[in-house]
Amino acid sequence: MIDIKKKFRTKADKEAAEIKMLLKENGDRPVEEVVVSQLYQGMRGITSIVSEVSLLDPLDGIKFRGYTIAELQEKLPKAQGGTEPLPEGLFYLMLIGELPTEEEVKVISKALADRSNIPEHVFKTIDALPISAHPMTQFVTGIMALQTESLFAKAYSEGINKKDYWDPIFEDALNLIARLPYIAAYVYSRKYRNGAPLKSDKSLDWAANFALLLGYTERDFLKLMRLYMTIHADHEGGNVSAHATHLVGSALSDPYLSFAAGMNGLAGPLHGLANQEVIKWIFEMLKTLGTDTPSKEQIAQYAKDTLASGKVIPGYGHGVLRNTDPRFLAQKAFAEANMPQDKLVQTVWHIFEVVPEILAATGKVKNPWPNVDAHSGALLVHFGMKEYEFYTVLFGVSRSLGVMANMCWSRALGFALERPKSITTKAIKQWLDEGAKKGAL
Repeated sequence: MIDIKKKFRTKADKEAAEIKMLLKENGDRPVEEVVVSQLYQGMRGITSIVSEVSLLDPLDGIKFRGYTIAELQEKLPKAQGGTEPLPEGLFYLMLIGELPTEEEVKVISKALADRSNIPEHVFKTIDALPISAHPMTQFVTGIMALQTESLFAKAYSEGINKKDYWDPIFEDALNLIARLPYIAAYVYSRKYRNGAPLKSDKSLDWAANFALLLGYTERDFLKLMRLYMTIHADHEGGNVSAHATHLVGSALSDPYLSFAAGMNGLAGPLHGLANQEVIKWIFEMLKTLGTDTPSKEQIAQYAKDTLASGKVIPGYGHGVLRNTDPRFLAQKAFAEANMPQDKLVQTVWHIFEVVPEILAATGKVKNPWPNVDAHSGALLVHFGMKEYEFYTVLFGVSRSLGVMANMCWSRALGFALERPKSITTKAIKQWLDEGAKKGAL
């Protein structure tokens, strides 16, 4: 692991020097205008964050260090006999900016396995919650309890030089990623498996061992976990979970506190909880229609009825994407190869065939195409994971890869405390009035 750590430091030093020169020569140049509607509508599209590890293209989807999902599936190392990329390889790519070798991925897999021990008080803290608590509540509680292990928090309290912040952050990030599958699996076992003991195999890769911890041994489920952990890892820096992690981290909160903040954001219905809402909507449709093989006509009418009732069709639309999410297509390809006859999967495909046209016809939807959440639940149900409240926890374990890689870069580059300026409606009206008087508007 030490060679990868040294390589990261070398890369960071070079990039820090380039950024320093960029700021010196171009620091006063404007990037873009901000219009009044953006101030009121969630800062939509305002370029205001630097995120080194991924960039979201409206048409091509997420790109990790310039590589699309399809390219990652082709180029990243795979487990022996496997068909899907290893998420450890994506973490290396996000961290170093280069495609890893198989050996470099093995080094990360072993490092994560070696760092996965969890103090007993973490499990006791989770146990203090009622079993009825939402899985995300239990998951975040476990992360917060694990904060006692933060090396950065300890180093900061002892007076570490700020140029060395990145080092304990790097160690915390690896430790957190290593331990999250165990916390997630403990929550799953506690809530859905009557507290069955966790079984693990540290000789396996990170995602495969996570599958085993959850109690799933089927080879195809291990393949699905590798794909799932890869495609959910990051979605540039502006989405709620990534931005919340970055924002809290900018205050020099350690990775545990920062990631817990991001997971609280992920738990929102408009973000990560959407994958739960998708499968819930499909199950309700099947129950209402009284069939597990609805026709396209039945689906179309149910979708129209959903919209007419003032509700949204979950899994469709995206704040940035203007095309079918490549992460949806990656899951669709997985299903075509591994479960083409599954009735629920076929229903997802039929929804894909009819819903975009219905949404487009309303004239109110900028992106009528499916996002990543539209397909993931059906794949999990196929393997027996019907507890859809838990799906966001899976999402959260994966998202740790991107936000922790980003946090390592933020501290290595010395990014500042994030503190945007807010403004009142009265001040905006005054500014508009003054501009109108001057003829500037």
